[in-house]
Amino acid sequence: MIKVTQEAAKQIKKSAEQGNTEGLPLRIAAAKNPDGTIHYGMGFDESKDDDISVTSEDVNIIVSETSADLLRNTVIDFVELEPGKHQFIFMNPNDPSYIPPQET
Repeated sequence: MIKVTQEAAKQIKKSAEQGNTEGLPLRIAAAKNPDGTIHYGMGFDESKDDDISVTSEDVNIIVSETSADLLRNTVIDFVELEPGKHQFIFMNPNDPSYIPPQET
């Protein structure tokens, strides 16, 4: 389903601690844009009855049934895009804008 890297897990746990949301699962949401690419959202939330739950790197993740297909096999990482600027990235083979890393 969804996996988080060790770096992403560290940042997610740090964010939960800073926001006093420890113990709440991380909700990942996805919706298709008009051009077919995928828009992502995430935040700590209460679980709902129809949510799908997964655990990766000791992070509890919840996804709605409507987002699940769009997020299948997605990996979330936390990377430094330029010096001093870090952000979460979604490596999602279901997103037409995703370019898989080249093997060297």
